[in-house]
Amino acid sequence: MSDNEQHVGDGDSGKLDDVLGGVGRTDSASGRSGKSRSGRRWRIGLVSVLAVVLVLVVGTAAGGLWLRSRLAGNIETIGDPFAAIDSSDRAPEQDAEDPATNILVLGSDSRISAGDPSQWEAGAQRTDAIMLVQVSGDREDVSVMSIPRDSWVDIPGYGENKINAAFSYGGPSLTIQTVEQLTGVRIDHFVVADFESFSEITDAIGGVTINLKTPQTLAGIEFATGAQLLNGEQALAYARERKSLPGGDFDRVNRQQAWMRAMVGAVLNNGILSNPGKLYSFLITVTETLAVDDGFTIDEMQSLAMALRGIHSTDINFMTVPTAGTGTSADGQSIVLLDAEADAPLFKAFQEDSVEEFLEENPDAVTLLPATVN
Repeated sequence: MSDNEQHVGDGDSGKLDDVLGGVGRTDSASGRSGKSRSGRRWRIGLVSVLAVVLVLVVGTAAGGLWLRSRLAGNIETIGDPFAAIDSSDRAPEQDAEDPATNILVLGSDSRISAGDPSQWEAGAQRTDAIMLVQVSGDREDVSVMSIPRDSWVDIPGYGENKINAAFSYGGPSLTIQTVEQLTGVRIDHFVVADFESFSEITDAIGGVTINLKTPQTLAGIEFATGAQLLNGEQALAYARERKSLPGGDFDRVNRQQAWMRAMVGAVLNNGILSNPGKLYSFLITVTETLAVDDGFTIDEMQSLAMALRGIHSTDINFMTVPTAGTGTSADGQSIVLLDAEADAPLFKAFQEDSVEEFLEENPDAVTLLPATVN
């Protein structure tokens, strides 16, 4: 192993389980493990931006009101993206006493322009990552469903196109409407992250440990297989790679999820929440990368976080919407074809807040994110 290779040894297996998500869930029925809620330590383990937001607000509660106020002023808001959508065009609200909370999360290099429709141009500011995050109504499970950015869908008012074109054509409002029309799931909140700035967050938490399936070169550094500690630049290179991957964009989506999962593991395991200096640096860095709808306030974030105090990594489902492979559109674009037959029951489970039950009863219906990805 070269000096540049950093490997987690056998003695770190317990920590590695959390860093890699500790999911105990793979893409087969045999890989799904049972859950024990007794004696569970307080853990918050959500993926992507929501993960960062929830860790952020819990840390804020520990840091005091002055820090909470500082962070609230540091998060960019994008107004009310739901106001521009006609009520008749919205997905129906969930008929439940304790409904699930659904958050649409986008990773984009154009976060700052998210609230200014005048800056949108067709073909510009498309999003690299699209994730629907559902926190169950009983606050005992979290499901994260990625939608490939090249998925060929109907965009209201524009016809068929890649789903990430919705953000370019109409910003947050049209993106919400497009995802609601596709899935039938009512979106409660909208978050845009400056995806490239995730590298800064990675550095702020001391790097992330990602389990590499094959040897690879990241940002000019060679890494062996196994669990490797990556800095922000290396993690960004890992998440952005596509051409060398056998599954192309599908593997890229898995890498994005793996990176976000590793960030959560690092926050939970590197002593950040108990170190005031590290916590402050981390929270300030995180809030500079986010833009949220103005209804997703620090108060609401904290309320949601506190309700999830008992969540464990094995209560989180990471998945990608089932697809039927790739193809070419009539105008020559390379696209991802969604599998309508396979998608329908999964979307229904999200609509009815029954994802956990659906996955238990249909273990082969959806491929869940494994501990090691291409």
